[in-house]
Amino acid sequence: MSIPLKKVRLLKKNTGWYHILFWAGIYLLWIAIFRSYSVAITRTMTIEFCYLLFITADYYAINLFTIPRLLMRKKYGLFVGSVVLVIAISAALRAMLALYINEHYFHPVVAVDFGGLYIQSFFNITIWVLAVTLARMLVERMQTQQQLEVLEKERIKSELDYLKAQINPHALFNSLNTIYGHIDKHNQVARNILLQFSGLLRYQLYDCAAEKVSLAKEIAYLQNYVAFQRLRKDEKLIVTFDIGLIEEELMIAPLLLIVLIENAFKFVSSFSHKENRITIDIHTCGTILYSSIMNTRELQSAATSGHSNGIGIANLRRRLELLYIAKYELQADSDYNWYETSLTIDLS
Repeated sequence: MSIPLKKVRLLKKNTGWYHILFWAGIYLLWIAIFRSYSVAITRTMTIEFCYLLFITADYYAINLFTIPRLLMRKKYGLFVGSVVLVIAISAALRAMLALYINEHYFHPVVAVDFGGLYIQSFFNITIWVLAVTLARMLVERMQTQQQLEVLEKERIKSELDYLKAQINPHALFNSLNTIYGHIDKHNQVARNILLQFSGLLRYQLYDCAAEKVSLAKEIAYLQNYVAFQRLRKDEKLIVTFDIGLIEEELMIAPLLLIVLIENAFKFVSSFSHKENRITIDIHTCGTILYSSIMNTRELQSAATSGHSNGIGIANLRRRLELLYIAKYELQADSDYNWYETSLTIDLS
């Protein structure tokens, strides 16, 4: 289970307790405010509890159903009518419950009028439901504003970091073109390697400026990266890159999978007496992207250079939490010979 999913479940659990504590506080507040020393405390508690039942029920009915399904869809007439109907029904039920309790438990000397009790119930329920709803909307607006301010600061910082990062790649890209022109035309291998590297740099510099890129284009970039790394590594390294069914219309945030593949090449074993291998598998099922990257490793470096402890992985987790919260799963597994990372993302 990914970290974001755990956080969401914990948040939902805590939210339930917040609601319980809030309504308990409202109930105690009413008892303190409307306590009359001419009547028993149990009667005040009973009266306010009756109000609490119907005000709470109306609040959740309006906020969980009426507002999302009517107000948010701009059905204003139906929204107002539904709110009035819900409060009218609850006021009638509250008045009948109050009459029943008065007659069977408190035995009032003067008969209680249902009409007056209904109007009083309708007025009180309306006032408190509106007050709590408006308070909730105000709090949510303040929280949203704070989140927007934080996101705006992060956006500005990211943009500045991106602009700073562009300085060196631009200079390097221009330098590569100069170097390519000076390589002997007969040295075709060196020229091809430089062209591959230029292609990787061009993708990072220009195509990755967008928030999302085509999944097919991202995988093509990964294939070019793997081909380039094969040239740099020893011939004893065996690299298997399997691409299954890919839904071409899917889009993905750029440069996510490359972090895992870079780590595989960085930490792959360099045995002289046995096989060194990297296995990459990427495919989609509907809108779900599945990826698995495995590499052989050496035992002496396992304790000090675990993939999951690097800066790249930490940055990857942060990006996933921002871009695909509760829609991804990043896992790592290892044994004496292999290290595997798998990343699953819902790209819908």
